[in-house]
Amino acid sequence: MMELDDTDRKILRVVQTEANLPLEEIGARVGLSRNACWRRIRTMETEGIITRRVALVDPDAVHCPLSVFLQIRAARHDADWARRFSDTTRDLPQILGVYRMTGDQDYLIRAQVRDMADYDRLYQILISRVDMARISASFVMEKIKDTTALPV
Repeated sequence: MMELDDTDRKILRVVQTEANLPLEEIGARVGLSRNACWRRIRTMETEGIITRRVALVDPDAVHCPLSVFLQIRAARHDADWARRFSDTTRDLPQILGVYRMTGDQDYLIRAQVRDMADYDRLYQILISRVDMARISASFVMEKIKDTTALPV
């Protein structure tokens, strides 16, 4: 993996929050020419430091305002169960993140749904496809901080 210098870190700080800026603007903000900036971004993409560029969508604008975290305790701890769980969660568009955890819960799921009825549909799909020992859901009342930018 390449070693990042201060200029690379400046570029990353800019593109993490405004990836759609023209190269000229990114370069101006970090003190590089358009071409030098392009080469550095291209290198960081090739090296896997920048993994993709996406548009972040306002959940309210697309009628999916309810954020929910599901804490899962696995019914079994074997390869077949883990594969079925991974396949199921990967296929459901409401599920934005799945994390295998330490502690009392085995998995944490981050999902975005329209309302409680939509959450219940997601819940019913999960329990019909994967045997689970326990599911517990927590609904977000207020987002105090929600970012995708890493501290570089």
